[in-house]
Amino acid sequence: MADFILSAFADEASWELGGQIAALQRNGLRHIEIRGVNGKGILDLTEDELKDVRQKLDAGGIQVSAIGSPIGKIGIRDGWEEHQEAFVRALRAARMLGTKRIRMFSFYIPSGESPEEYADEVCIRLNRLLDMAEAEGVICCHENEKGIFGDRKDRTLYLHQRLGPRLKGVFDPANYIQCGERPGEIFDSLLPYLDYMHIKDALSADGSVVPAGCGDGCLPELIRKFYQPGSARILSVEPHLTVFQGLENLQDEEVRHTYTYASQGEAFDAAVNALKDILNEWGYSYE
Repeated sequence: MADFILSAFADEASWELGGQIAALQRNGLRHIEIRGVNGKGILDLTEDELKDVRQKLDAGGIQVSAIGSPIGKIGIRDGWEEHQEAFVRALRAARMLGTKRIRMFSFYIPSGESPEEYADEVCIRLNRLLDMAEAEGVICCHENEKGIFGDRKDRTLYLHQRLGPRLKGVFDPANYIQCGERPGEIFDSLLPYLDYMHIKDALSADGSVVPAGCGDGCLPELIRKFYQPGSARILSVEPHLTVFQGLENLQDEEVRHTYTYASQGEAFDAAVNALKDILNEWGYSYE
């Protein structure tokens, strides 16, 4: 068994599914955290489109590690009933694409207001999603995203402790850096709740995203701590190294670039290779 399973947001290499599969294959990756396909978000695909995606991924030898959904990436005051319907589509995508994981968030908090005032409402909503997921045998994996309730360590811990083991965690070092946190100092407290990691690094000085190991995310140290003998843990590469089609729909903040690349594919390859360099240096096996 390999020490780590490598996955990636391949829509950063190409918006077209064929290009995503090609990018994964040339980098030796056999898993994808699927987010956008052929100009559509993963939750917007029809059943026929999902069947076609599954067939093409299977033919390319690619498995889905998680649905990279935008669930929970709406304002806490925004339409809840409609969002529950979107989660039903996320569950359908997970079922049809053969994964048990859905990446999700904990709702944007109104600017200038205290996130703690919304703690109960956030947990009520997340509990409802967890109930729906549990009925389908699916795991909800919460990512720390700038501006949501759980964007900092203390509130992320609050969610895990209040909602219990049904809520798993996704640790994104760059997102924590952009919120003023130090990943190397907070990782130990969050480790017991983590299901997988996003491999994305950044500089504390300005929040700019850089290849893994080139920033202040302490990626080599975090990976060593995340390693679990006898269990192949997932590391999912999220490059964000160059502007790619659809990025403006994923986050509000400007993405600054310290490293530049000639193409999306080149940036994707650089992000994957940076992770492999760390793993190779420390003698970890991966697939």
